[in-house]
Amino acid sequence: MPRIGRPDPRRLASLALVALLAAGCGGDAAKDGASPNASDAAAARRALGFSGDSALGYIRTALAFGTRVPGSDGHRRTGDWLVAELRARGAEVVEQTWSHTTADGTTLPLRNILARFNPQATERVLYVTHWDTRPKAESDLDPTKKGLPIVGANDGTSGIGLFLALADGLRAKGPTVGVDLLFVDGEDYGEFSPSEVDVFLGSTYFAANPPTPGYRPVFAIVWDMIGDRDLQIFQEVLSLNGAPEVVSRVWRRAEELGLAGTFIPQPKYTVRDDHVPLLAAGWRAIDVIDSDFPYHHTSQDTIDKVSASSLQAVGDVAMALIRDFDPAR
Repeated sequence: MPRIGRPDPRRLASLALVALLAAGCGGDAAKDGASPNASDAAAARRALGFSGDSALGYIRTALAFGTRVPGSDGHRRTGDWLVAELRARGAEVVEQTWSHTTADGTTLPLRNILARFNPQATERVLYVTHWDTRPKAESDLDPTKKGLPIVGANDGTSGIGLFLALADGLRAKGPTVGVDLLFVDGEDYGEFSPSEVDVFLGSTYFAANPPTPGYRPVFAIVWDMIGDRDLQIFQEVLSLNGAPEVVSRVWRRAEELGLAGTFIPQPKYTVRDDHVPLLAAGWRAIDVIDSDFPYHHTSQDTIDKVSASSLQAVGDVAMALIRDFDPAR
């Protein structure tokens, strides 16, 4: 997971005003202070066709391959499994493979996996998650475990579960908009602090090597650490700075689905994540992340820390943004 910082409270107040003004630009649920009808919201969520239970099952399967440090056997086997599963769901799969030499001279074999639904569509939505796991648990309280790879049930695997369950829904009912599900590699390999070294490798590579000339999604969303049992997702500050209309789109849709208690419409953290290279490329990209995860970069980031209900909430929002796609919304 990326570097997290707490911004100045005065800046948070300013950003909260920006978010409020952006949210006021559209969305019937927020109009005149109205709140969505609970039964209507529940019915709308059921109709989306996303399964949090399936997402949790995919996480369990991915974890069975072992940790996914680039170059490891678990990394290779998981990548092969992802490609096969996505093709089985009717996606056009593009693999980007390359080598990266780290600051200490290690050569990493890296692999981005892009699953494209409705590939002929010119208007496209880009969803991004990282699928690698961190090579060391430096935040573990047990000193004997600090140098060991993390399991990464939430950090690195919750996105896998989310995306495969989304692919299930897109296979059952094809989208009207183009949808790109991008699994980026090498997000979590190196050091985030005091400077960023050998991190965000896959997203940086993808931004420099898009799948088609002139590729520019209508919006891009990074989904990271979204399976926490105590899920609360606040608005991320760099996202509000770089693409406030995309933040508004996501949190407004969550409110309409009755999920305002999970998607909190307030800024809280500055997080440098895979959206940073995408923003630098000029794309409208944001980060959807629960930064308050106490098991971050520890050996305790295990399957018992992840819940189907959290995955259901996030998956419903992610699917609704596809099903109700309107470029002007």
